[in-house]
Amino acid sequence: MRRFLWLFPVCLLVGFGLLQVPPVSVTVNRFTAALVSVCGAVIHLFGGRATVVGVLLQSPFGFAVKVENGCNAVNVTILLWAAILTYPAPWLRKLQGLAAGTLALHTVNLLRIISLYYLGQYSRAWFNFAHFYLWESLIVLDTLVIFWLWAVLVRKARPAPHAATG
Repeated sequence: MRRFLWLFPVCLLVGFGLLQVPPVSVTVNRFTAALVSVCGAVIHLFGGRATVVGVLLQSPFGFAVKVENGCNAVNVTILLWAAILTYPAPWLRKLQGLAAGTLALHTVNLLRIISLYYLGQYSRAWFNFAHFYLWESLIVLDTLVIFWLWAVLVRKARPAPHAATG
C-alpha cells in the first residue's frame, strides 16, 4: 500500500508533465481533432448533421462545440493509467486494464461530447450546467469506477494464499 501511495502521485506528475512536452502536445492536438472527427461521424451515422472543422463540431443551427485539452479525456486517462500502473497486479492484467479502461473511458467521453453538442442546440443554460458540472463530475467518477472494477477483477483472479501446514 505504501508503494502505491508514493508511486501514484509520481506517475501523475510524470504523466501531466509529459503533456507539456511539445511533441506530446502536438500528438494530443491531433488526437483531439481525430476525436472530433469520430464524433461527427457518429452523429452522421445516426442521421444527425454536424460539420467538423479541426477541433470544432458545428451545428447547422449556429451552435458549435470546441473540444479543448481537458475535454478530450486525456487528463482522466492519465489518472486511470497512473492508478493501474501503480496497483500491485501482474503486468498482463495491467495491460488488459489499460486497454479496456482506456476504451471504456473514451467511449464515455465520446457520448459526453455528442450529448453536449445536442444539448447546446437545445438550451445554452442546460449546456453550461452539463458541461461545467454534470459531465465534469461524471467523467472523473467514471474513471474511478473503471479503476475500481478493474481492481476488483484483479483481486478475484489472484490465487488464495495457502494455509500454513504444521
